[in-house]
Amino acid sequence: MSEEFLSQEEIDALLGSGKEEEKEEEKKSDITPFDFSEVEHIKKGGLPGFELIFERWIKVFRDESRKILPQINMVTKENIYISRFQNFIFKIPLPSSYTIFSMRPLKENALLVVDSRLVFTVISVLFGGPAKPFKVEGREFTKLEMKVIDDFINSALKTFEQVWDAFYPVMVEVRSIELNPSLARIVSPNEKVIIVECKIDIEGYEAPFFFCFPQSMFFPIKDIVYSQVAFAEDPVWKKNIEEKVKKINVKIEFELTKVKMKIKDILSWEEGTQINLFVSPDQEFRLFVEDKHKFFAKLGKINEKYAAMITKPVFEEE
Repeated sequence: MSEEFLSQEEIDALLGSGKEEEKEEEKKSDITPFDFSEVEHIKKGGLPGFELIFERWIKVFRDESRKILPQINMVTKENIYISRFQNFIFKIPLPSSYTIFSMRPLKENALLVVDSRLVFTVISVLFGGPAKPFKVEGREFTKLEMKVIDDFINSALKTFEQVWDAFYPVMVEVRSIELNPSLARIVSPNEKVIIVECKIDIEGYEAPFFFCFPQSMFFPIKDIVYSQVAFAEDPVWKKNIEEKVKKINVKIEFELTKVKMKIKDILSWEEGTQINLFVSPDQEFRLFVEDKHKFFAKLGKINEKYAAMITKPVFEEE
């Protein structure tokens, strides 16, 4: 009688449950666990000193970068986050420029990555084209493109050093410029790094570039990087503003006298007519800056040219 009944394996084969189990196993194999330690976004205010450094650097670098390319509208700091070094490097499109630089006396090296989209956009605009990167596949940068990269890097790191000098003097020195990402390894692949993502707006197109710092690089000065107290004053930005103000052209007027005259007398003027101003060399006159009375001055001569010697300032309009 036992031969008339089907075994459990035969029943499962007829119902197709074995295939379903295989399909379930295949589906499960496609699912991979996510490692949340790979990317760690820094909460806003998590690195107040570091964020403030870059906010000030952005302002100074924006003015310097416009000397290279006047079409630059804005330079912004988009995000600061922590990631593993290999994950960051793999996301950078090729070709790109990897500048390894040091910040002595800090021991470790940092990385400035110039994205190919930025380089190609700058080249396009310089030659009268649109502010869009052109497609390039499977080639390295040309000599012209490398010259643009060098100018950008020099300007960026020069201003970066100036900003740091305000609170912790460092000497920024370029170690090498690599085009191969495997040669730009500043830490081990699994080590965590601080990424600062920035963007340049060129006539409406936003091109990215990145700073990459080893997380352990700023441990010796963590009190400065993790605190905002040390940044109560900004001497670099103050100096930058003062230099710009000093270069502003203003209108200066030296008023000798004011005289009321009749229209009939003015109509009688002709070439050679002498007008008595009733002033003396020892008399003080008003000196105006942009139509505002700012100084008292005396009339004199220097090298056969009329001049005004300021005697005292005026702090309020009289």
